[in-house]
Amino acid sequence: MKALKYLAIGLGTLVALLLIVGLFVPKDFNYEKTITINAPIDTVWVNVNSLSALDKWSPWNDHDSVMKKELTGKDGIVGAMQSWESDIVGSGSQTIAAIDKPTLFETDLNFFQPHKSNGKAYVKLVSKGTSTKATWGMKGNIPYPMNVLTLFMNMDKTMGKDWDHGLSKLKKLSEK
Repeated sequence: MKALKYLAIGLGTLVALLLIVGLFVPKDFNYEKTITINAPIDTVWVNVNSLSALDKWSPWNDHDSVMKKELTGKDGIVGAMQSWESDIVGSGSQTIAAIDKPTLFETDLNFFQPHKSNGKAYVKLVSKGTSTKATWGMKGNIPYPMNVLTLFMNMDKTMGKDWDHGLSKLKKLSEK
């Protein structure tokens, strides 16, 4: 009985400590990857300037080739939205939030499954002579107390493989 009491006190202390630590852990996150593409910025821009253009190099299509998708609004215009539903990659929507031709394409992300969350995704392009530096990123917020999990997560390990694969597909598509 005494051991059970000490176990309960120990677990309670651990939970309390994690909740206190969560007060000091950042809630915002930003993840991005960059690749150099041997093509001029206008060529790369054609492959990032709309939801259907992004879809051509999306790494998540490789995870589920029968994913259901729906596009509403006029693609390539702020406000256009693509929704997806998949048993493998979950469900959500992506809405064009900002376009600054030929350097920025930004979307608002809403994930419904497997976890409800939202954020922003973006592709930034910078001309480097005859090549283009493409940066694909995502930023968002992880609410308290779930933000404590970021102490134990490696974003690059979690997302890096898919992001590297997507950027490689963008590079190949743009360098054709």
